[in-house]
Amino acid sequence: MDYEKIIAFRNTNNPYTQRQGVMVEEIRQGYARVVKTVAPDDVNPLGIPHGGVYFTMADSACGSAMAAYGTMAVTVDASWHFLRSAKVGDTLTAEAHEVKSGKTLCVMDVRILNQEDALLGTGTFTFYRLDKPLPI
Repeated sequence: MDYEKIIAFRNTNNPYTQRQGVMVEEIRQGYARVVKTVAPDDVNPLGIPHGGVYFTMADSACGSAMAAYGTMAVTVDASWHFLRSAKVGDTLTAEAHEVKSGKTLCVMDVRILNQEDALLGTGTFTFYRLDKPLPI
């Protein structure tokens, strides 16, 4: 599997994560890492990053780990636990690790940390593996 091609595909063919500033840094089978720097327009009325920032990063990391198999997949279930807030200027890293890889359903755990390795949140995402190869 050409992981560099998959990274390039995911970073250039996902307008939503591009707009959010989420970039895939590493992919290998059952693992992916994405990063983002919190921008001023990422905050909610309380002045902290909107929960969607974390969820987007987590879903992107898990989806990228699924893409490492060379096939498409869709999220069918997700849970997220908010533990701490980031602040504008923080660099966030989401790392997804495969828990179970089934023929159709796959489960990923994900953690988001800031640049000081403070754990901001954890989640579990379930994916349905489609029988369609990635168009790379």
